[in-house]
Amino acid sequence: MSGWLLILALLVLGGVLSTLGDRLGSKVGKARLSLFKLRPRNTAVVITALTGSLISAISLGLMLLVSERLRVGLFELDQIQARLRDNRTALARTQADLAQNRRDLALSRADVKRAEQGRRQAQRDRQEAVNRRQQVQGQLASTTQRVASLRQELQPLQRQRARLEAERQRLSQDVQGRDAEIRRNEAELKGVRQRITAGEAELKALETNVIALRRGDVVIASGQPLATVRVKLQRSGEAKEVIDALLRQANQASFRLLLPDRPADRQILLVPKNDIERLQTMLGSSGTWVITIRSAANVLRGEGRVVAFPDLRPNRPVVRQGDVLARTALEGDERSPEEIRSRLNLLLAAAYAKAQRQGTLVEGLQVDAPNFTELGRALAERPAGQAATLEAIATGNADTPDPIQVELRWLGRGQPGRPATRSPR
Repeated sequence: MSGWLLILALLVLGGVLSTLGDRLGSKVGKARLSLFKLRPRNTAVVITALTGSLISAISLGLMLLVSERLRVGLFELDQIQARLRDNRTALARTQADLAQNRRDLALSRADVKRAEQGRRQAQRDRQEAVNRRQQVQGQLASTTQRVASLRQELQPLQRQRARLEAERQRLSQDVQGRDAEIRRNEAELKGVRQRITAGEAELKALETNVIALRRGDVVIASGQPLATVRVKLQRSGEAKEVIDALLRQANQASFRLLLPDRPADRQILLVPKNDIERLQTMLGSSGTWVITIRSAANVLRGEGRVVAFPDLRPNRPVVRQGDVLARTALEGDERSPEEIRSRLNLLLAAAYAKAQRQGTLVEGLQVDAPNFTELGRALAERPAGQAATLEAIATGNADTPDPIQVELRWLGRGQPGRPATRSPR
């Protein structure tokens, strides 16, 4: 149904109900009827006010039934906005890290370029030294050939030879120094290349994480519980054992979510030490407590660590057996399976919202599936025009960490026209 048709239907329905309410009030006033020992005029006013309330209730129920966006806006808008803010914050932080790694990569490439230039210069210097050594060796060979004919000039030639030997030694030392410098440059070049390879690998991992975040491949959401335990310590020394066991359980849960194909052989859960110490101090107080390890941020599939924090709450009753968590009413013309299923789901959502307000930590409610299916079938097969009042009732006691079992009941089943007198607490 379009928006204009919905508005037209609301106007027509409001006009009809207003006319009926006015006529009903007039008849009650003329008949001088009295309800609850009120004056006839006041009775007519009460009837008119109830009719106006009925108009508002039917209008709101029709809008909620027809408009899925309105239902989402009423019950899920805050959660969607919170998740959107968390995802945007994580994306901005990842993009900042990506930009920083790119700058580091650019600096590393500049260092490689300078090292390559130094290596080429060292190779040229080495070639020059080799050429000079070859020249000296040629001079030494020619001098040796002239020894026989220049014996009378032996002493000057020996001194010259000594000088040439000293020059050769100096040139050899220069060559060795150049060789050592070349080896140092090659080692530095190798280290720079290794840093470049590591930077490229880290850059690729960051790009993969950014793509995964944009695609929504988040396996652990911010604030998601990883492990929960209810404790009542008999002595203060038991706090550390309980906390260690809970951390191991949360670490195994993180492994199953992030690395499902690998065994939990290392610690990937990171919890601040001061949070653990504060938790041990608080557990020293008397009473029963519920400890939950929650993720501090969104974590993508394949990441190597999970930052978490402990959530400590006192254990208290949330619901008791027989508590009515929510109630709704089906009009006589609501008989299609889609309308009935939508109304039952809305009833369960209202019941879970009330359980959350009362302090439960569980995700969702436990409903007997055969009972749910049978109730839907019975409501669809009820006589035309018969209204039905439905309730979601807790079937057992539940504290803060306990699962909540709910049964859906049709009040006055088989007794049409008799309203129920029980109301939610």
